[in-house]
Amino acid sequence: MKLLVAVDFSETTELVLRVTRRFAASLDASVWLVHVADPEPDFVGYEAGPDVVRDQVAKELRDEHRKLQALAEELREPGVDVTALLVQGPTVETLLNEADKQGADLIVVGSHGRGVVGEMLLGSVSKGLIRAGKCPVTVVPAIR
Repeated sequence: MKLLVAVDFSETTELVLRVTRRFAASLDASVWLVHVADPEPDFVGYEAGPDVVRDQVAKELRDEHRKLQALAEELREPGVDVTALLVQGPTVETLLNEADKQGADLIVVGSHGRGVVGEMLLGSVSKGLIRAGKCPVTVVPAIR
């Protein structure tokens, strides 16, 4: 079995990893640990700005890569077969593409528990995955 596990480095990430450890052990699953970074910014009419911004984006990507590798190592310690993947793009679409590409049998994602108003304004990654996904989605609730 293959699990695609989405992490965003929020407080819910540790809960997602805890659930992933249990799933991986009981299902003898391999794990694709995925973090979706923001897409490259678009610039219009700025000549000096993009280099500074590109450097900042590159630094953020390096930091996110380090965090992702550390989380993958946490999963490897108890013996989970895990591959870490950092990709850029719109979150829902990128996760669904990766799930298809990796042949995921299950997607695991955390919930932020923003409430009804927050979800209406910001949308919901988990809702988007459930609606458009081709495989089951497990949503790990945030603890309040």
